[in-house]
Amino acid sequence: MTTSRRLLASMRTPLGMLALLACATLLFLVVFGPVIWGASAATTDTSKIATGASPEHPFGTDGSGRDILLRTLVAARLSVSMALAATAVGVSVGIVVGLLPLILGGRIGQWIVAGINIGVAFPGLLLAISFSVILGQSGLAATLAIAIAMVPSYGRLTHNLGASVWGRDFISAAHVLGVPVWKTVLRHVLPNVRDPLIVNAAVTAGNALVAFAGLSFLGLGIQVPLYDWGRMLSEGMSRIFVNPAAALVPGIAIILAGLTFVLLGEVLGAVLGTGARGSVIAKFRRRQKAREAALKAPSSSMLAHLEDAVYSVRNLRVSASGHRGEPNDLVKGVSFDIGRGEIVGIVGESGSGKSLTLMSLAGLIESPLHASADSAHFDGEDLTISADGTPSRLDRHFGEKLAMVFQDPMASLNPALHVGGQVAETGLLHLGLSRAQARDRAIERLEDVRIPEARRRYGQYPHEFSGGMRQRAMIAAGLMGSPSLILADEPTTALDVTVQAEILTLLRQINAEVGTSIVFVSHDIAVVTSLCTRVLVMYQGHLVENISAEDLRAGYAEHPYTRALLATVPTMATPRDVPLPSIPDGTDFLAEAAAQSPSDAEPAPGQGCSSTASSRPETLDASAPIFEKETR
Repeated sequence: MTTSRRLLASMRTPLGMLALLACATLLFLVVFGPVIWGASAATTDTSKIATGASPEHPFGTDGSGRDILLRTLVAARLSVSMALAATAVGVSVGIVVGLLPLILGGRIGQWIVAGINIGVAFPGLLLAISFSVILGQSGLAATLAIAIAMVPSYGRLTHNLGASVWGRDFISAAHVLGVPVWKTVLRHVLPNVRDPLIVNAAVTAGNALVAFAGLSFLGLGIQVPLYDWGRMLSEGMSRIFVNPAAALVPGIAIILAGLTFVLLGEVLGAVLGTGARGSVIAKFRRRQKAREAALKAPSSSMLAHLEDAVYSVRNLRVSASGHRGEPNDLVKGVSFDIGRGEIVGIVGESGSGKSLTLMSLAGLIESPLHASADSAHFDGEDLTISADGTPSRLDRHFGEKLAMVFQDPMASLNPALHVGGQVAETGLLHLGLSRAQARDRAIERLEDVRIPEARRRYGQYPHEFSGGMRQRAMIAAGLMGSPSLILADEPTTALDVTVQAEILTLLRQINAEVGTSIVFVSHDIAVVTSLCTRVLVMYQGHLVENISAEDLRAGYAEHPYTRALLATVPTMATPRDVPLPSIPDGTDFLAEAAAQSPSDAEPAPGQGCSSTASSRPETLDASAPIFEKETR
C-alpha cells in the first residue's frame, strides 16, 4: 500500500479524524487567533478585575480585567511557534550530531558518541532550565535552551537508527561503488531512518511545548508585555482561589495542544509504517582464541607474486579484541593471488573466514574488527591494508575497477531509492557522465544482465524486483565501469536453484567476454568447481589448500579437511541405505595435516596443488562423480 493510500485509510479511522480535527483547530488558532481576537484580548477593563465567569467573559478576567479565554486563544501562536522553532533546531542539530560518528568514524566518532551518552544521562528539562539561566530570561533564550536540551536524546536516536542501517549490504555496496562517506550517509542512511525520525519529531514537539510553558511558568521564558500559556498559568496560580479558571484554562490548553502532537505522531507512525520496519545490525561472533597453528610459514621463494595478478595479498590477518582485550585472530596470515581473467573460488564451513577475507580485500572491515597485511597489490598498484582495514588508495578504484556482489539481494539495494538510480550512481560519481548519460548507460547494463523491460524497471523500487533480478541489478551496477575484479560473497545462497544457474551463467559470461576476474565465495563445492578455475579452501582462518578446480574434481586434494569436505557431498553413487558422512566435531585437521606433511600443508600463493601426478592419491569414491554433469 502506498503512503497516500495509507494516509487516506488512517484519516477514515476515529483516531485519524480526531487528529485531523485537533491539528486543524490548532493551526487555525496559530494563524488567525491574534488577527481575530488580538485587539479584544489586549483590552483592559478596570471595573472587572479578576471577576468570575459571566456571559461577557465565559471564564472570567485576569488581574488587569482582560478576558482569559481570548488571551488563551491569542497565546496559542507564541506558545506553539516557539515550541516548533525549538523542535526544528533541536531535531536538526540532533540529526547532524547523530550522523557525525558514521561520517567521521574512528576515535573522533567514539568521542561524539560518548558525549551524546553523557548528555542523555541528564534529564532534558533540567538541561533546559540550566541553559535558560545561562542564556538569559527571554523567549529566544528559552527556545535555544530547549533545543539544546533535546539534542542529546535525538542524536542518540539518530545514531542508533543509523548504526542499524550502516551494517546493511547496500551500504557496503555504496562503499565499493566509491560513494563518499558523507554522501552515503545522506543518500543511503538518512532515507531509511527518516520515517521514525519524523514520528519522533512530532512527539518531541509536544514535549517541547510543555517544556516551554514550564520555563515561562518559572519566569525564564516569555517576558511582559508578551504572554504565552506558561506565563498565563503562572499569573493565574496567584489568584487560583479567587478565580480558578485563570490557571485552569491555559493549563488545559497546554494539555490539549500536547495531545494534538501526540495524536499527530500516532497517525504519522501508521501512515509511514515505522512499526513494520526492522533494523538490521551487523553482528560478528566472538570466537575463542585458536590453538597455535602447526603449519610452517611459506618460504620466501613461495611468496613471489604472479606476474599478471589483478589482486595479490600477503599475510592477511583479521582480528577482534577478546573479552580481556587480547586479540582474537579470525583470519590468520592468508596469502594468495588472483590472476587476470581467473575465477577463484573460496570454500569452507561457516566461520572459516571466507567472507572476512573477501571484505578485507574490498576494505569493508570496520571496528571492532581490524585487518592488516604485509603487502597487497591491486591492478598493478601497491596498497597498504592498515589496522583499521582500509586499503590505501583503493577508494578511487571503487566502482571503476572493483565491484562486489553480496549474499542477500534484498539487502544489497537501498529500499528507499529506485533501482536504476543506484545502478547509475557509478556513472555520475566516477565516469563523468551527465544524469541523462548515466541513465542511458544504466539501462544498457540492465539489459546486458538480461533484466526484461529495463527502461521501465529503471524507475522501480527493489521490492518490485525478484531476488534474481535484484542480484542482476547489483552485477549491472558493478559493470557500469570496467571492473578488473568482481568480489562475489555467496551471491546464489538466497536464490532458488533455477535462478542460481542463471546468475552463475551470467558471471561465467562476464568472465569470458570481458575478461573480468572473479572471486566467488560459497559453501557449495560443486558450484565452486563447476564455475571456478582455482579453489581456495579455508579452515579456522587458515588457507589450507590452494588447488586447481580440475585437480579438485579429480579428487587430488591433499589436505585432510578438503578431503573431508568432498566426502560429505552426496552423489548419484552414494548408497541410500548408508548415513551421509559428516565432519566430526573436535577434529583438528591442522594438526593432522602437519603430522602428514608439515612443510607442504599450505600451498604457495597463486599456485594450484603442488603435488605431481605420480604422487596424487587415488580418486575418492565419494567425490569423483560429483562434477560429472558440470564437466560434460
